[in-house]
Amino acid sequence: MNRAELADFLRRGRARLAPSDVGLAPGARRRTPGLRREEVAGLAGMSVDYFTRLEQCRGPRPSRQMLTALARALRLSADERDHLFHLAGEEPPRRETASTHVSPGLMLILDRLDDTPAQVVTDCGEVLAQNAMARALTLDVMSRPRRERNLVRRYFLDPAARTLFPEEDRPDHARAQVANLRAVTAARPDDPEPAALVAELRAGSEEFARLWDAHEVALRHKATKRFLHPLVGLLDLDCEVLLSYEHHQLLVVHTARPGTDTYERLRLLRVLGLQDFTPGGVGAGGG
Repeated sequence: MNRAELADFLRRGRARLAPSDVGLAPGARRRTPGLRREEVAGLAGMSVDYFTRLEQCRGPRPSRQMLTALARALRLSADERDHLFHLAGEEPPRRETASTHVSPGLMLILDRLDDTPAQVVTDCGEVLAQNAMARALTLDVMSRPRRERNLVRRYFLDPAARTLFPEEDRPDHARAQVANLRAVTAARPDDPEPAALVAELRAGSEEFARLWDAHEVALRHKATKRFLHPLVGLLDLDCEVLLSYEHHQLLVVHTARPGTDTYERLRLLRVLGLQDFTPGGVGAGGG
């Protein structure tokens, strides 16, 4: 681990970002350019003390999970992310499989969507980033262990995940999840991730196994989805999907049509903000 180079790289990465670059308000006048340490720490989900020690060449060696969070918080490119891993004495994630590193371009778009739920997911259903409105709609998936961030896994293996959708919509939602995963698995035959997820779900869910054997194929496209929110009620949302083919990632945006009841409920949801309003937290299948 090269502590001095790592500290310098983190300081320079922080200095080149403005609050508006990461979706934050400018706040009070700043004595120096760039983000404050507490802002980067908050974006990365770590303590300010820990980040400060890294910048002062005295912090412990960051874990791979922490390095990934730092790369995302500092809006690093894939090459910069790899450099960060090397400075910390870690091998960068493999690039030939689906990347969990969200490109700066997608993060820039996500940061600017402050009035509508949006999140970045892999084509296999793993949530990589959420804005505040997405957390308000489906809860803070990113705060969970990585295994619990996959929307397909949670939908078929966690019964609480289904409460996010009206009961009459759940069969169609299940079919869409399986049909998308079928298409992804066929498109990436040499990638072990989709195949491993399919094997796990076939073994753990009779419903998934039955739908998989039906061999329906369909990738994610524009659709209309209904969410059953415990505070604001039924939301009838249009779902737009922006594809990033290079990284096998999708930016999923849910919008409401002006003048509708859903539009007003979505505005109310923005006021209410992020609240863990169920005993176990239902945030699950919103992709």
